[in-house]
Amino acid sequence: MSTINLAAITVPLDEIPDLLWPAFIDTVLMVSIVMVVVLVVGVPLGALVHNLAPGGLFENRALHTPLSWVISIGRSLPFLVLMTAIIPFTRLVTGTNIGIAAAVVPMSIAGIAFFTRIVENSLRSVPASTIDVARASGGSNAQIIWKAQVPEALPSIVGGLTINTIAMIEYSTIAGTIGAGGLGYVAVTYGYQRFDQGVMVATIIVLVITVALIQLAGDALARSLNPVTSKRVNH
Repeated sequence: MSTINLAAITVPLDEIPDLLWPAFIDTVLMVSIVMVVVLVVGVPLGALVHNLAPGGLFENRALHTPLSWVISIGRSLPFLVLMTAIIPFTRLVTGTNIGIAAAVVPMSIAGIAFFTRIVENSLRSVPASTIDVARASGGSNAQIIWKAQVPEALPSIVGGLTINTIAMIEYSTIAGTIGAGGLGYVAVTYGYQRFDQGVMVATIIVLVITVALIQLAGDALARSLNPVTSKRVNH
């Protein structure tokens, strides 16, 4: 009985775009879903952690300490370890441990922990005078957060969001090793397991270009939101 040598099977160069395009769409879909979740959860959570800390709007060490530890644990775990450790939870939430849905769960957890710290650090840079003015104007804690703290820190938050998005692209490729689809799955299945250098090089090029475009767009948006930078550009 003859066996098929997968290492000898390579994808013709003219068929590589047809292979990569659906994988690219899967990667974009994964990262887009994750970043929506990260943005919706990470900004309020980062603001909460910042304002529970000493000197915050509603300082509470009893709540801040355990919450900060949980976020630190989620932030410090390597993604592959996190992804593997929460497989039972992922299966409980999605009903599966493969595919895009299964990848979104660990990616969201890792992304939220990462972005929460970015938001927290960004809010620390807001001048105390800005908070004092908002308080003197009679603003509530919620109004101070959403009308003073977050707008003032927005350029830094956008910069952090750009970094986080790029990190999620990296995590999506790792998730591809468990059959999540996307460019990571193509790179592992075709590029690595079949030793297809054409597919591997093409995948790397697509990833590099994608990351570069996201970085450029994020930097441009952050500059446009920064009053000092915007004035320099306009002049």
